[in-house]
Amino acid sequence: MRINTNPYRQKGLPDQPNFEPGDIVVNPEAAVRLMSLCPAAHSTPTVSSLKIAEQIGIANLYVKDERGRMGLGSFKALGAAFAIAKQAAPYLESNPDSAPENALRDKTFVCASAGNHGLSMAAGARIFGATAVVYLSQTVPESFAEKLRGKGATVIREGHDYEASMVAARQAADLKGWQLLSDSSWLGYSEPARDVMEGYLIIGSEMEHQIPEPPTHVFLQAGVGGLAAGVTAMCRHLWQEGPKIVIVEPEDAPCLIDSIEAGKPSRAHGAVSNMGRLDCKEPSHLALRYLAREADYFMTISDTEAKATCQWLAEQDLASTPSGVAGIAGLKTLCESDDTIDGLDQTAIVLAILSEEATSDAT
Repeated sequence: MRINTNPYRQKGLPDQPNFEPGDIVVNPEAAVRLMSLCPAAHSTPTVSSLKIAEQIGIANLYVKDERGRMGLGSFKALGAAFAIAKQAAPYLESNPDSAPENALRDKTFVCASAGNHGLSMAAGARIFGATAVVYLSQTVPESFAEKLRGKGATVIREGHDYEASMVAARQAADLKGWQLLSDSSWLGYSEPARDVMEGYLIIGSEMEHQIPEPPTHVFLQAGVGGLAAGVTAMCRHLWQEGPKIVIVEPEDAPCLIDSIEAGKPSRAHGAVSNMGRLDCKEPSHLALRYLAREADYFMTISDTEAKATCQWLAEQDLASTPSGVAGIAGLKTLCESDDTIDGLDQTAIVLAILSEEATSDAT
């Protein structure tokens, strides 16, 4: 385990583009209204687990359970599908009698994915009549490829890791005139990733009415950082400076904590992690800039710690994957270690996200 206090809290990274208020739009009401265009939209529960809390020595643990999100089994159902719904909205508003599948029938979306982002894009494209093309690296399990095909997406295998498949998707977008819909951002590409993160505000909007007390700590897993940034934005909107926000990454893909240590976006290096949906070696620049200002701590966990937590939670009816439990794994690892952070004791009220359903590659 590696844990760092964020030196850029409330200041932001040095020598980086200024963070504008509109870069992450905290308007959950608008997001909820827009997502209602999607016929599969519905809320997911937040459950209190006093039993787990007692085992790790805190007062309470609230788990936002995203395993049933829109029938796709992941929080990412809110991301790309939301961004696509946002593009379909003008047509549907001006043609109220038209079927949703007529809205974007001449458009093709393309992305790289480790699975769940591609599922969301495929589902959104099918609902609104567009075509979806998803690039997968060789490390993504075939079970995810089959899920994508089941949602109507064209799947193309390219590259040995996520970053290589992203290069291929960007090249295809340029060559074929397709629209790249990434959940990451880089210099010159931020608006689509911002739209994806805006969809994650819906998670926070639901939590506002599901949690009876403000959390003292929030543990959020991160790959490129989109979910962590979107949920952090809502936590600050709802509870201001109250909760300590902890960002948890695989130790083999520590792109955010490495960037914080370097003071600028940095590429991480490591083996392939069993936290496959978090195994991203480069951060979203937009998410990094926001988290550098708003997160309190960054930490890493090992594959072994993620796997053990996955098995432990499965025994308590919270079956997921190492990726899906990574935030809780960070909490458990920290509570069981000699290290600590401010206020993480028997009085702590912690919020975490179970971000995806169990799959055949869960261990």
